[in-house]
Amino acid sequence: MNLHRNLLNEPPETRLADNPEAREALAGADDPTPVAGRFPEYSAAWARLAELALADGQPVAAYAYARTGYHRGLDQLRRSGWKGHGPVPWEHEPNQGFLRALHALGKASEQIGDAEEAERCADFLRDSSAEADKVLNG
Repeated sequence: MNLHRNLLNEPPETRLADNPEAREALAGADDPTPVAGRFPEYSAAWARLAELALADGQPVAAYAYARTGYHRGLDQLRRSGWKGHGPVPWEHEPNQGFLRALHALGKASEQIGDAEEAERCADFLRDSSAEADKVLNG
């Protein structure tokens, strides 16, 4: 008997693969730009660039960085079996880059006046991970 079977017929959690080399490079970098260039698939580097641009009052640059991290993360989610919906748990550290990029995309969208995209991103973040929403939005 499978005690871990999902009886509610909900989609399973999607957990992205870790990239230790990229993670360590980002952890040791003052500037995430070279990390994003060396590891363009690593959403956490793009998310960090977006967060820095938002903090520096550059919402258009933040939007571009966040959109890149978001799309690179979507590609990885799909390769990991994600079917367009379902949980992407914040607690799984490799998922955090995608979730942070999604959050930054929503914030940048709001700042450039794209309320529809900002709302879509906020909904997507909440639907993907209530914990990420809580952590990132306080």
